[in-house]
Amino acid sequence: MREDICTIPISEAFEENDGCPVCRMYKTVEDRIVEYIMGAAMMEPDIRIETNRQGFCEKHLRAMMKRRGRLQLALMLETHTDELYKELFGGVLSSRRQNAEKAKAKRCSCFVCEKIDWGFSRMTETIYRTYETDRDFRGLFDSQDYFCMEHYAMLVSSASKKTMRRYYGEFTEVLEKKASDYLKSLSADLKKFCSMYDYRNSGADADWGNSKDSIERTVEFLTGYKEN
Repeated sequence: MREDICTIPISEAFEENDGCPVCRMYKTVEDRIVEYIMGAAMMEPDIRIETNRQGFCEKHLRAMMKRRGRLQLALMLETHTDELYKELFGGVLSSRRQNAEKAKAKRCSCFVCEKIDWGFSRMTETIYRTYETDRDFRGLFDSQDYFCMEHYAMLVSSASKKTMRRYYGEFTEVLEKKASDYLKSLSADLKKFCSMYDYRNSGADADWGNSKDSIERTVEFLTGYKEN
């Protein structure tokens, strides 16, 4: 796969401030790879060899089904299922348990997931490098409302003083403060939400404050998933 498919400028994800910017990065990479695999890549022999071998997870099969190009998807699935049949049932006889273990492993294999991980890891490295060298990006990074739990943990645990010699401490401190402050605010909003079910707080003029969407915002923070 061409490298520029994945190594897009991370500033795009940080220029807006609506949710976790790393989730936006991930979604951008995911969309571009699904678009790529449903387009010209389908006819590239080396790509077809890999899709035949790896297949696709449920999430990305469903994403591909929503795209235009059902013929491309059918062609990929045709050769993948042929390959799968040969591996599980058409070659040297294996025990049923062994075949079941092979099938289980295939369920965890996905061409799109592998390419996303490849591209996303490079984008993550770019975050560290750009924070270290670009003052404007540090401003964009520091202005974010929050980072979801998964990406807060990922960025802190993967950061290294070797690659961030000057700004490692500031970088990890910013992430920790944003995660702790946002988590505290979510807890307060959830308490408010629950209190509004007390009959003493009910009524047409009841003041819910910022609590009405506290469940959705909490789920988004904990999982990185945003309902569209």
